[in-house]
Amino acid sequence: MAKSLHHTIKRFLYKMRMRSHKFFPVADDKYVRMMFYRDMGYPLNLENPITFNEKLQWLKVYNHKPEYTAMVDKAAAKEYVATIIGEEYIIPTLGLYDSFEEIDFDKLPEQFVLKTTHDSKSVVICTDKSKLDREAAARKLTASLNRSYYLKYREWPYKNIRPRIIAEKYMVDESGTELKDYKFSCYDGNATDVMLCYDRASGDTKFYFFDKEWNLLRYNKRGIEAPEGFTVPKPRNMNKMFEIASRLSEGIPYLRVDLYNIDGAIYFGELTFFPRSGCDSNLLPETDLLFGSRIKLPENKTI
Repeated sequence: MAKSLHHTIKRFLYKMRMRSHKFFPVADDKYVRMMFYRDMGYPLNLENPITFNEKLQWLKVYNHKPEYTAMVDKAAAKEYVATIIGEEYIIPTLGLYDSFEEIDFDKLPEQFVLKTTHDSKSVVICTDKSKLDREAAARKLTASLNRSYYLKYREWPYKNIRPRIIAEKYMVDESGTELKDYKFSCYDGNATDVMLCYDRASGDTKFYFFDKEWNLLRYNKRGIEAPEGFTVPKPRNMNKMFEIASRLSEGIPYLRVDLYNIDGAIYFGELTFFPRSGCDSNLLPETDLLFGSRIKLPENKTI
């Protein structure tokens, strides 16, 4: 009976979540409580957060600094990061557009990447311009331009971003088929570990955590399933990547810094304040507590 009631409540909260950002205003603190319960299955402790996911919700509601907007804007973030670590780590921008119709494909190379500056996962990868389905790309990117990432997840840094489409140079690593992500967990200038993400094209993306010495960390479900002695090749200049991630996170309670490594050459990816919007059920419970213990919440709220 209790399980059935919980399922009914979750269904109701899902509908409320989908409707609330479209039809009527809901205060951020109330909204994140609904979302958290729906996705995590237990009430959010916003008054005394302990876990990683709980503290990310607190930061959503109470930690608002103007510079955060530029840090998550996929165009402005490049300029922000370049001032800290240098232009050599920035993937070249090929164009910036207010709408899909503004894109002059004749001026783009045969391979490129399109994505919106204010959203997540709205990416079009073109490896052959002559085969690009422009109608499908237009639908995907235009839908993203009309979507409010802030209202959907209440991640404040996205609230005031001007939605645009950015075209970037197509990049591929030594695999010849993909660009692996190196996602660094950072706590006020201290990058403690990195999550390697690869094999996305297979439909079965791999996520593994490693420490600075490149030892596997069994922090998530994928990690505990890995056999004893499991590893993947350590990229060149990993120490430099940890250093860069640490520098970019200075003064910020928590920041995930995404970098790429192409045969030792390091490139900036993006900055993320709230991985999985602070509802990451893939982390083990003990990891949720460990990461939470590393976040020192500000004494004063800035909203």
